[in-house]
Amino acid sequence: MAELFANEGKRALIEVDGKQYLRLPIQTHVVTAEDSIPDVAEQYAAGHLLDGDILFISEKCVACSQKRAVPLTEIHPRPLAKLLCKFVYKSPYGIGLGIPETMEMALRECGTLRMLCAAFVSAIGKLLGKRGWFYKVAGYRAESIDGPTPYTLPPYNKCVVLGPEDPDKVAREVAERVGHPCLIIDVNDLTGKILGASDPSLDRDLYPRILKDNPLGQSAQQTPMGIIREYHA
Repeated sequence: MAELFANEGKRALIEVDGKQYLRLPIQTHVVTAEDSIPDVAEQYAAGHLLDGDILFISEKCVACSQKRAVPLTEIHPRPLAKLLCKFVYKSPYGIGLGIPETMEMALRECGTLRMLCAAFVSAIGKLLGKRGWFYKVAGYRAESIDGPTPYTLPPYNKCVVLGPEDPDKVAREVAERVGHPCLIIDVNDLTGKILGASDPSLDRDLYPRILKDNPLGQSAQQTPMGIIREYHA
């Protein structure tokens, strides 16, 4: 089994609350709708896991295995989607709902009324100089939608990827297969969130801080999962 190393430009070791943790990314093949995440985890991660380790998996990887990556060619934004996307803050770390195609999928996922309320609140926030109000109202299902970017791994650089379905269930299935706790994470270079956990006792506040610098990367690293390991010098 090959040794694991941090991705280029990322640190393997981080200190949080006085403890040190290794974050070890694991490279896999490009996960598609033909894959089962427990199978992928068993194939690539199981042999690296030690006592006390926690396996974490990108929500985008999980979603792609669930046929929730929608090609741009299959999305035909309605006029409302073209209007509402103008109310979304354009982050330098991703498209989010800032283009008509992602907004169209958010309308389908979350409902028109919720998205109209989010746009109204966002407009008020902009008048007050506040950002992020749109997603606070739109909720997780809207916030977890990823749009295509030039640095996204093909074929997903031409897709809109929705959030995963039932991430807690996926995490439990993976944990049963590999014999270690599992987290489904949504982490980018700006924020982080635990979407699914195999055990409700896992600290959903601690692990986003351990992963806050996005050790899996955002582009062609092809490392959709990794290991959190407490480090003792």
